[in-house]
Amino acid sequence: MSTQRILSGMRPTGKLHLGHYTGALENWIAQQNLLHPDGSRAYETCFLIADYHSLTTSLDTSSLYAHSIDMLVDWLAAGVDPEKSLVFRQSQVKEHAELFLLFSMLITTARLERNPTLKEQVRDLNMDSLVYGHLGYPVLQAADILLYKGNVVPVGEDQIPHVEITREIARKFNSHYQHPELGDVFPEPAPKITKFARLVGLDGKAKMSKSLGNTILLSDAPEEVMAKMRPAVTDTQKVRRNDPGRPEVCLVYSYHQKFTGESQLVEIETGCRSGALGCVDCKKMCAANISAELAPILERRKHYEAQPELVKEILYEGESKARKIAGETMKEVREAMSLGESNA
Repeated sequence: MSTQRILSGMRPTGKLHLGHYTGALENWIAQQNLLHPDGSRAYETCFLIADYHSLTTSLDTSSLYAHSIDMLVDWLAAGVDPEKSLVFRQSQVKEHAELFLLFSMLITTARLERNPTLKEQVRDLNMDSLVYGHLGYPVLQAADILLYKGNVVPVGEDQIPHVEITREIARKFNSHYQHPELGDVFPEPAPKITKFARLVGLDGKAKMSKSLGNTILLSDAPEEVMAKMRPAVTDTQKVRRNDPGRPEVCLVYSYHQKFTGESQLVEIETGCRSGALGCVDCKKMCAANISAELAPILERRKHYEAQPELVKEILYEGESKARKIAGETMKEVREAMSLGESNA
């Protein structure tokens, strides 16, 4: 059976939180380990540290490498297996920039300005002005995906417009340029929506974000998880312990739905609605269940933190493999476009 290639990535912002775990990492690892009935791998997985993309919102690069390593350690601790998955930094594969330049000739500024995800980012970040790199973010993302001929892109719903731009660019390139032997150079990748794409932050007002201080980190010890859970917002109508609650509007219960087993979840819902379960005890159970989920991740994190040279070796080896794939793709691109050597 055929193996499809997946490419996904994250901006390097340092240590990751539960929102990253439920919105991306769990899905990545499941796809990495998914097998066909015949035992062959369903997906060839490539995971990108998107350090070029981080420059679209901040020009400060002083912590970029340290943040990249911290994020990679969390990937490895969560279960990304370098024997199965390619991990690499975008900036260390120069073909990303070359393909981005070529793709920028295939799309209009008007099309990029209509991108709803861009409009949301400008609004959410209170941006006074828009740099060209941010406007062209989806074009660089298209280069990231198509450089490795990704067939599937795991994304949250807010990223679907970016994937559609990637598909448009692939179609336009293929319609203008054909490789003399291969025909179409690029596939049209399909978005794969992740479950639990967004996990609301502890303040209940937005998705988890370290800048908002409403996160639980994958590296948090049980006592840190409990301390962060204590002030988490709950049902505003459940003021006293015996007041009946509404689990469907409670932030903590939404966490239970992710991290608590089915039998205990039923008990928690029943206890909350009847007033038998107070919010303090509910939070303690939730924190304990989250910490139980994080326990093996913490253990693996200690392993990699104790071996920084191993982490660097994994990264450098992944980048070497990525450069080989990217070089082969760009050779096909140049041949299709008749760039470089004369065909005479």
